[in-house]
Amino acid sequence: MSVILHIETATPFCSCALSENGLSVFNRENREGLSHAACLGVFVDEAVSFARSQDKTIDAIAVSSGPGSYTGLRIGVSEAKGLSYGLGIPLIAIPTPLIMAQMMANDADDQTLLCPMIDARRMEVFATIYDHSLKTIRETLAEIITPDSFSDLLADHKILFFGNGADKCQNTITHPNAFFVNNVHPLALAMIPLAEKAFAANDFVDVAYFEPHYLKEFVATVPKNKIIQV
Repeated sequence: MSVILHIETATPFCSCALSENGLSVFNRENREGLSHAACLGVFVDEAVSFARSQDKTIDAIAVSSGPGSYTGLRIGVSEAKGLSYGLGIPLIAIPTPLIMAQMMANDADDQTLLCPMIDARRMEVFATIYDHSLKTIRETLAEIITPDSFSDLLADHKILFFGNGADKCQNTITHPNAFFVNNVHPLALAMIPLAEKAFAANDFVDVAYFEPHYLKEFVATVPKNKIIQV
């Protein structure tokens, strides 16, 4: 028996779900973007209230661990760590690309590779390669996309590209073995089977020291209207 609260904030979508024994019993999503700070706390309060109304005890918190939006990850992980510490329950960290690959695993045959891509601005993406069973073929990297990107793997495999990073690559990666699926975003609901597996294996992270997987350092920019002209 397990009741797990799932938090996903790595991209412009914000979502929160509650599962019991691998099945969703509560779900909230906001797809409007840039509203994590306003939405997540409300979603979590609703999920916790729902659990209490059903006499359910939350056994663990699962959070999407990145890479992705620096601000989004900070908001999600801070909420998850606070809940884990406050409720005295373990924390599960799930890589964001793995969540996305889980969503697409049933849409590819066993010869097709999965490549979730998360936008990293301009023509750079955070990209990971998985096989059909979600085994990692190539670790997550920040890559600048060119016409030759992934050519070594595309020579022998079909690759399914998806995620908000893939949407901008369709006109650059034109190999005949490259296929694209639009509008794929990581969601808390897709975390459920991955979190259940981690919970069964006692695969938890240290709440005190866990940090999101940013992959790149945060770089603050100054809005153009704030630059002093000399």
